[in-house]
Amino acid sequence: MAVFGVPARNSSEDSMLPIALRSSGRRAVVVGGGSVALRKAESLDAAGFVLFVVAPHIDARLQALLQHSRGSFAQRPYEANDLEGASIAVAATGDDHVNARVVDDARALGVLVCDAADGSRGDFEMQATLRIGEVTVSVGSGSPAFSKRVIEEIGALLGPEYGRAAQTLSAMRTYVKTVVPQTQRAQVMQTLSSLPVSELAAMNPVEAEHVVESAVASLADPAPLTTTVTCASRGSALAMVQTREVAARLAERGIATTILTVSTTGDRVQDRPIDRLGTINVFVKELEIALRERRADYAVHSCKDLPSELPGDMRIAAVSRREDPRDAFCSERFERFDALPAGAVVGTSSPRRRNQLASIRPDLEYVEMRGNVDTRLRKLREGHYDAIVLAMAGLNRLGARARYTVPFDADVVVPAVAQGALAIETRANDERIAAELRAAVNDDATELCVACERAALRALRAGCSAPVGVHAQLEANVLRVRGVYAAGDGAGARRAALEAPAGTLEEAERLGAELAAQLAPPLAGRTVLLPRTQDRPSSIALALRDLGADVVELRAGDAGPDPAERRVDMLLFPSSGSVAAAGEYLEKLRSLERKPHVAAMGPQSSEAARAAGFAPDDVSTEASVEAFVALAVRRLRDVQ
Repeated sequence: MAVFGVPARNSSEDSMLPIALRSSGRRAVVVGGGSVALRKAESLDAAGFVLFVVAPHIDARLQALLQHSRGSFAQRPYEANDLEGASIAVAATGDDHVNARVVDDARALGVLVCDAADGSRGDFEMQATLRIGEVTVSVGSGSPAFSKRVIEEIGALLGPEYGRAAQTLSAMRTYVKTVVPQTQRAQVMQTLSSLPVSELAAMNPVEAEHVVESAVASLADPAPLTTTVTCASRGSALAMVQTREVAARLAERGIATTILTVSTTGDRVQDRPIDRLGTINVFVKELEIALRERRADYAVHSCKDLPSELPGDMRIAAVSRREDPRDAFCSERFERFDALPAGAVVGTSSPRRRNQLASIRPDLEYVEMRGNVDTRLRKLREGHYDAIVLAMAGLNRLGARARYTVPFDADVVVPAVAQGALAIETRANDERIAAELRAAVNDDATELCVACERAALRALRAGCSAPVGVHAQLEANVLRVRGVYAAGDGAGARRAALEAPAGTLEEAERLGAELAAQLAPPLAGRTVLLPRTQDRPSSIALALRDLGADVVELRAGDAGPDPAERRVDMLLFPSSGSVAAAGEYLEKLRSLERKPHVAAMGPQSSEAARAAGFAPDDVSTEASVEAFVALAVRRLRDVQ
């Protein structure tokens, strides 16, 4: 498509009407072979015209352009019959007499013509153009150099998201023509076009259809919305689908939602495993801050991301009906998990998945994988992994699949606590919005199952990234729950299953606590901070994790977890250097009344800890990892 400025009818010579002309393979003739002709030919070629250039001498760059396109040229003087079959013509020679002839001949044949030397003599001017995907911006100023400057400055302001937004709206328009009566289409498209560019750019086709349907539903209900609330949400495609699902349910009750996109720690930090970020609530904390500061009225979470206990000023107002809770094997090359060859690379961000899978296939290589669902599937297609493991719920909500997508049986790979359900969080004292959300979203059966699963996680004192799987199902008022605590390589995984009648949240939570008692490894619920001075894997951390401890490895220069947010039961100093590595964290500890138990390995570590103001409670006199771990285990068993 080419953009031109055409003199407006019944206007002065200086008035121009910008138009966009679809080339559709039309013939364009450029008379001239110099640098001006080259610039005009480049623009016409980019717009899709079939070029013919004629001039006694043709610039080598212009010849190269024509050779790489469908164009042709003749090195000779211009002749009137050169314009036959052309849709447009451009006079771009240095000879005013020749340019005037081209203009006269074109008009005689009914061909639109541009005189590059004298814009007032031709039918149109070729304006400076910026294309961003399906967005085209043209500038005509009478000065080509100034027009180019304006285009460059506009290009610096409009990023590629504008092109993606236009592409989304184009897909929406196609869908609107399919599902919306003609009388409502303009109103629906006006609503869709007013959405934030960032939201439109981030939508995948499934999300776009959902948004169209929500817009149509709002037109179908003539009742005006009585109020507007704000929802805090992460900005990923999956998070936005989940948020809009809840917002649509609220809209049915006459409550409109404005979405506040919040970047969380888990979204920003992509270079470390989630369970090594040194903090809890990596996908939740910033959303809760938005609620606390009253920038938002509710937040939508994947329920599995929530910690087992919420802050006292927060509450879960509703739990949605659960999507497919299972984990899924995804591969572009192999049909099933058991078809993977030994040594195949499997990507997963979850210790729970990794450890359970390792108990089935210890011959595979399990590697850390971060990013949203689309990113992970793209990396799979690019060959970074032989297979990856994702939640079926997210794949279903996004309408996404790998070539081979096979769910694991929930008895084989036990899902994460509350996987597949959405949790809607509000301030604890905001009864009105909580009641509206519960009425619009809550699913009673899912709520009972999630209460049971979260009670087990709470009793284990485990975080949402712990190697714990718990899954409950309600059948005829009987709650059946199974669980696994798979530390290390999963070889010593603890499994349990229980069932009992459950009609209330209290009964469901009691069953979850009973399951936890059967699953708990010796150090479940214990948190250890281990400063590190080396990058190689820590045998101390591995040994303690195998016994169920949550080990936070602190690298030199890292601030570590907030002591007021995440209680640490024990500080381990295996070397004097490790004391220095924990310097910033130790400073934060000084102001707290309750401090962790401190253990050091050997006299040098002990002296360094004492000098830092943290005299060891225990010192391992034997300088071996085995003795140090044994000492830590004995003390951790006594932690209350």
